[in-house]
Amino acid sequence: MQQKRNIQIIEWEDLDKRKFYSFGIFMTMTIRATVYPATLIRTRLQVQKGKSLYSGTFDAFFKILRAEGVRGLYRGFMVNTFTLISGQAYITTYELVRKYVSQYSEDNTVKSLVAGGSASLVAQSITVPIDVVSQQLMMQGQGQHLTRFRLSSDSETGKPAKVFGQSRKIVAQIFAADGFRGFYRGYVASLLTYIPNSAVWWPFYHFYAGEPFLFNRRVFRKPIPHAEHACSDSGEENSPLTGRSLQQNQTWCGHV
Repeated sequence: MQQKRNIQIIEWEDLDKRKFYSFGIFMTMTIRATVYPATLIRTRLQVQKGKSLYSGTFDAFFKILRAEGVRGLYRGFMVNTFTLISGQAYITTYELVRKYVSQYSEDNTVKSLVAGGSASLVAQSITVPIDVVSQQLMMQGQGQHLTRFRLSSDSETGKPAKVFGQSRKIVAQIFAADGFRGFYRGYVASLLTYIPNSAVWWPFYHFYAGEPFLFNRRVFRKPIPHAEHACSDSGEENSPLTGRSLQQNQTWCGHV
């Protein structure tokens, strides 16, 4: 632990990207698997009419567990994991846009504001369609009567299709009912939420990075003499059906 006023933060080209992406995906996946049942329960509680299905969080947990088993608490999880792509797209876009803007301005606030807003635009463009599908899958089982889209049983076995078979059916129903726009329900609301959030957060991060505070060395970086690297938590997950955020906080590394 050291205390310094001015921090030299590792630039994108100096970052050990193999470690950053591999550890980032692993940690995010672990966190998401842990909190996903709570996300599913929250979604059903928010969509139900009054207390028609569940009286509360614990009531929902035990009812889902009894009626649908552990798998019922993870409906839509496999599809939702594709939002990991948006997390990597977020930080990559942030770094590349920041580097591009630095050619025209050395002002940290300008670079962080433009890069942060652009990163959220790209991330939400990927996240929203995935969330729309995964949340429809969350509502299947006990909550399927609360949604327009339902999974029919397999004609031969009488059981619902497995994992991605269910996803294909939901995707087909959404497209048939609403077209391509159906996958972007809540998109504008998400942009209005996360673009300003990200555009403001990064400039403040870099501002406070210049203030004295305690920090650990060697975070997702190659060994570079006299270089310090600070990382910060910036949740970038969206939930057009429930109002966000599904998860997940993901670890982003800041750069001056």
